[in-house]
Amino acid sequence: SMSHPTDSDCIFCKIVAGTIPCHRLYEDDQVLSFLDVAPLSRGHALVIPKGHWVTVDQLPDEVGAAIGAVLPRLSREVCKAVGASAWNILQNNGKAAHQAVGHVHFHIIPRTGDAGLGIHWPAGQVDRDDAAKLAKTISTATAKK
Repeated sequence: SMSHPTDSDCIFCKIVAGTIPCHRLYEDDQVLSFLDVAPLSRGHALVIPKGHWVTVDQLPDEVGAAIGAVLPRLSREVCKAVGASAWNILQNNGKAAHQAVGHVHFHIIPRTGDAGLGIHWPAGQVDRDDAAKLAKTISTATAKK
């Protein structure tokens, strides 16, 4: 099996190591998925890299790809199992953005009746000149070298 960075104080690393039990949904070399112990709705699942990285920007490309490959399949199976036709995928980075556990995790949250994720979305308006500058800066920086 592959070696991953770990943090002995991290609850998700303890779940990966098997020292804390979980209701496992999926596992491969890079990725583990299990039911959230404090669900917003029935079937609320977590998808995590087995390695310890705190925020998504720290993930190696191949680990991000491994998580991305599993999200569609888990979304289908979780929603099928609980009879949901709508769901959210949520991923928080940093305490100010409501990240409660300092290990990258994606939530799959089925919407069943009133149960699920509530979102307040105070939409603004884009500034066209600023958007053009921003897009140029980001696209230049993220282009594969």
